[in-house]
Amino acid sequence: MEELAQAAGVPVRTVRFYRERKLLPPPRREGRIAWYDDHHLARLRTIAGLLDRGHTLGGIAELIAAAESGRDVAQVLGLDAVTPWSEESRVRLTPEALADYYADQATADNLATALSIGYIAVDGDDVVHVSRRLLEASSALVKEGIPLADVLAAGREMRGRLDSLAGLFVDLARIHILPGADLADAIARLRPLVKDIVEAELALAMDRRMREELAKAAVSDS
Repeated sequence: MEELAQAAGVPVRTVRFYRERKLLPPPRREGRIAWYDDHHLARLRTIAGLLDRGHTLGGIAELIAAAESGRDVAQVLGLDAVTPWSEESRVRLTPEALADYYADQATADNLATALSIGYIAVDGDDVVHVSRRLLEASSALVKEGIPLADVLAAGREMRGRLDSLAGLFVDLARIHILPGADLADAIARLRPLVKDIVEAELALAMDRRMREELAKAAVSDS
C-alpha cells in the first residue's frame, strides 16, 4: 500500500479511505502480503482526475459501481431512455487483449488517461472500450509511429471542440426541428445530414492545412 500511495502521489491514509469506501478494489493477497498493481494505480489517478473536475466522492463511487455492474454513465444519470445518436459499438476486452492493441504503450498512465477521457471503463476484470472504430483507429495511429500519449492528448482536445460543434447542431435542432417532432424520427433524419456536413468540412479543413504544411516544406527546402 505504501508503494502504491507513493506511485500515485497520495498519502497512505487516502488509499485506506478509498478502500473503505470501496472506490478501490481489494488487493491480491499472498499470506500477509497485499499486492497492488497497475489497475489500482490507474483507478487512483482516475479518481484524482475526477475530483479535479469537481466530482464528489459519492458521485465517483456511483460511476465506478455503474461501470463494474455493466451500466453506463447515461443510466446512472437517468438518461438511458434518451434515443442515442451514436451508432458506435462497444468492445469488451481483457486487459491483456487491450495491451495487444498498443504493445508497450499500454502503460498505467495511458490507461488512466483513457479512463478519465471516457474511452474505456472497467467492468469486473474486463475493460470496455466505448467505440470499436476509435479503438482500431487509435491502434493504427500508434503503429504509424504516433505515441499513444499524443493520440490520447489529441482525443481529449478533440472531444472539447466536438462538444462545442455538437452544441451548434443541437441548438439548430432544438429551435427549428424538435418542437412537436418525434425524437427518434428526428434523429434518424438528422444523423446522416450532420455526418455529411462534418465529414465534408473536416476534409476541406485538412486540405487547407495540408496545403499550408506543404508550402512551408517547399520554402524550407528552397
